[in-house]
Amino acid sequence: MMRAKRLVCAAPMTDEELRHTLDRLKSTMIAAATGGPRIGEVQAEFARNYDEAASELARRQIPNPLPYRDLWEWYGRWSSGDMPSWQSRRNFVNGLFGDLMRLVQQSTSGRRPAPVEATGWTRVDRNVTEMRKRLETANSEEQFQAVGLLCRETLISLAQAVYDPALHLSLDGVKPSSTDSRRMLEAYIAVAFEGSANEYTRKHARAACDLAVHLQHRRTATFREAAACAEATTSIVNLIAIMAGLRDPTRAN
Repeated sequence: MMRAKRLVCAAPMTDEELRHTLDRLKSTMIAAATGGPRIGEVQAEFARNYDEAASELARRQIPNPLPYRDLWEWYGRWSSGDMPSWQSRRNFVNGLFGDLMRLVQQSTSGRRPAPVEATGWTRVDRNVTEMRKRLETANSEEQFQAVGLLCRETLISLAQAVYDPALHLSLDGVKPSSTDSRRMLEAYIAVAFEGSANEYTRKHARAACDLAVHLQHRRTATFREAAACAEATTSIVNLIAIMAGLRDPTRAN
């Protein structure tokens, strides 16, 4: 298996150039997976845009969660069976780029990503803090895998904090075990984010949860995969904390 070429130094991008490049990457990934152009027609340009964006993200010290430089690898991912519809593929890509664009926006204002605000769920907060500390110092496959395991523990702690079997019925009728974070969170999200007004919030929560669960089981972990898993895990923690009322400005009153 051929390795991707090592990135070469390029001229720094402006904020607008980086955003446009990321938009092109997102649009191409969606188009390729939803009946758009043939992969062979767009792969070369996609790889160039990827390398330019990855180089700029590295220069800005922004974690790069984008796992696919090769559209054929992306094809293998969405054709594996768990993203059967065009909409499911759009949701996956939008979720992938959504968190990255947030980090880029923070960097353009001259700020590093803000510390995660405590939820009050002790084990969740402790796991998130440790997860972020491990990611900052990880430099080997085993250490990146350890970040994924901490993401798993964070999701389990989060699910245990919010799931009530009397209120949150499993979507497939299977009673979740005490460590089945996916079923517990899916059941909680379906109730806490119910209604048409919460449709997009519900989709984002599920997409972030799916991404975190998918990445945490990678046996060949890289920094990008570990960073993307940590971001997706943090995203679902923050979103559920918001919907649970833990971020309300009047909470302390």
